[in-house]
Amino acid sequence: MSCCAPGTEGALDAARARSALPSSEELLLASRPVGEGLRQSDLSVPGVHCGACITTIETALQALPAVERARVNLSTRRVSVVWKEQVDDTATDPQVMAAAIAATGYETHLFSLPGDGEDDLRNQLIRAVAVSGFAATNIMLLSVSVWSGAEAATRDLFHWISAFIAGPTLIYAGRFFYRSAWNVLRHGRTNMDVPIAIAITLSYVFSLWETLHSAQHAWFDATVSLLFFLLIGRTLDHVMRDRARSAITGLARLSPRGAMVMLADGTRDYRPVEEIAVGDHLAIAAGERIPVDCRVLTGASDVDRSIVNGESDPLAAGPGTRLEAGAMNLTGSLLVEAVSTARDSFLSEVIGLMEAAEGGRARYRRIADRASQVYAPVVHVMALGSFLGWGLYDGDWKHALMVSIAVLIITCPCALALAVPVVQVVAAGRLFAGGVMVKDGSAMERLAEIDTAVFDKTGTLTLGKPRLVDRDGVNRAHLALAAALAAHSRHPLSIALAGAVPGPTPVFGEVRE
Repeated sequence: MSCCAPGTEGALDAARARSALPSSEELLLASRPVGEGLRQSDLSVPGVHCGACITTIETALQALPAVERARVNLSTRRVSVVWKEQVDDTATDPQVMAAAIAATGYETHLFSLPGDGEDDLRNQLIRAVAVSGFAATNIMLLSVSVWSGAEAATRDLFHWISAFIAGPTLIYAGRFFYRSAWNVLRHGRTNMDVPIAIAITLSYVFSLWETLHSAQHAWFDATVSLLFFLLIGRTLDHVMRDRARSAITGLARLSPRGAMVMLADGTRDYRPVEEIAVGDHLAIAAGERIPVDCRVLTGASDVDRSIVNGESDPLAAGPGTRLEAGAMNLTGSLLVEAVSTARDSFLSEVIGLMEAAEGGRARYRRIADRASQVYAPVVHVMALGSFLGWGLYDGDWKHALMVSIAVLIITCPCALALAVPVVQVVAAGRLFAGGVMVKDGSAMERLAEIDTAVFDKTGTLTLGKPRLVDRDGVNRAHLALAAALAAHSRHPLSIALAGAVPGPTPVFGEVRE
């Protein structure tokens, strides 16, 4: 019995969901202006895992009058929303966008880059794979005994043992598919986990019915084995996407977590990079990366700006030099003035370009997305049609049900909607690892059709790591002495010189650069 009046439960659920969302103030503070009265907000949607999820969220957001455009990034599970600050002279409440996502059944909160800690979902998936694999192995051993000729009471006993192993396994290991399927069904939609959940449930229930009636065949081994292989695919997909995020994560790691701020009274205060404001004076020691875009006030140093221009030759920085976030201060200490926040820095713009490239809708990705939208409904219609067709054809409705379950099982894998997006993300990550940044996803498709490549002469085709190429005529002892001195410097040429001598080198007590 409920203490609520009939019909109020849904309203209460909606109220609870809205209260769990980020507040309007939080969303507004976390957003950033993008010009022409528009702002951009980045929200995390952890439940996104297929093309149907992406289409559902983007469609729900684009239906809002205030939303200019919305894009879901599958690898980072982030949705970027560009919205109008005012609609018809009325200020926009940014919480309506989070509420629209929540209304589709997906949890959402403010986005932050993933840390280096343990991946809880990955660990859960691995445990589920282990449980289902152990269960499938044991049920298969019992099935071999049945296939070898076990009959009557012995066969029934093996079937019942298999049923008691398979039941808890479906509940524990299959919860990822059941939760996803229930979540979309209760919101009046479907996704690729729905046919999976129906297939493994029907096959188990059908086998249990056969066991109750002492039938010769049961398919508990097939049910659990199917779950085992599906979980392997889900786990590999999760790990692949986690690795694919390495390009964006690698860029984000070029920015330090914080910096030393010089206060007006001469004291120093360490602040997280998100709290650095325009006009703050920052002390940058040798070997540290530049946290935000800044201008040098005092000091002189060599700065590695290869992240900006691809050049291996460092920049000689002095008072008045502009430096970008992510650049490496090599040789001397600097006092700089912040000219932008971390959110508006050069490095943040590069990360945005990489995300746009990974989430861009290239031609093949648009085809895969359109196919994924009709995938689940077509599967259900085919299964129902097979059931009715075979039942009406030969009147054996039991056989018709078996055919229907087989159709669901055969069409279970959801690689269609994942293959193209994941390939695009992995390609962008591999290119970034090779020193190439992609800012348009369709560029990778067009790249396969080119026949001529033209490069400019700025030196950006170098590897970014100088090396000593000519040792002829150089005294070996002198070279070892130079390498020992160079080992105390972070200058790219010094690093190359130090690496040119593999053997032992002299040791110096104190070296000043």
